[in-house]
Amino acid sequence: MHPESARTMPDDSPHNTNGHPNEDALERPERILIADDEHLVASGMAANLEAMGYEVVGPVNDGDAAIECCRTEEPDMVLLDIRMPGTDGIEAAKQIFREFGTPVLIFSAYSDPEYVELGSQAGVFGYLLKPVTSDQLRVGIEIAWSRFQELANQTDEITTLKERLENRKVIEQAKWILVKRRSVEEPEAMKLLQREARNNRRPLIEVAQAIVDSDNLLGG
Repeated sequence: MHPESARTMPDDSPHNTNGHPNEDALERPERILIADDEHLVASGMAANLEAMGYEVVGPVNDGDAAIECCRTEEPDMVLLDIRMPGTDGIEAAKQIFREFGTPVLIFSAYSDPEYVELGSQAGVFGYLLKPVTSDQLRVGIEIAWSRFQELANQTDEITTLKERLENRKVIEQAKWILVKRRSVEEPEAMKLLQREARNNRRPLIEVAQAIVDSDNLLGG
């Protein structure tokens, strides 16, 4: 599903991380956020994604939490159910793509044509019907990511994917600084970074950069 209304990518977001394909382009998303208010469905999908080698963000159970997670944890892709409490999946997809430039893949028990049409106008790059098998999920993500990169290649007003890679390097550096400072394991250091971003409602990259800058000032 290639949204015709998204021909012009969002260019006013500080977290916009799409861009022209180059040797640094991500071949596939690495961190995927799941939003679904059905706990068993979300847990099953998370397990499937982890088995495929993806890092799972969440799951969260509503659209508002998905938007906030995109702000603080910067996933590469978002998987959204349509019918959730508060902000629904379509509206959340629209805001996530407009504000962060993050592609969305919808999964839903509903195949109504209006949902598909609304999704195509909201930055949705794929639509999967529940129950979603592991193979359907794998192929759906690959197709959605390919369409997203295709759109990025057509757009000149966007930040390059290289920025995302540079951000990831800073986050990794900050994580290892915390490992050294706090004597914690790597996963716990990442959780500390994410908790700081959530508690202060700041992008993850800003929190990481502050830690790196502080470490540099102190002489490492």
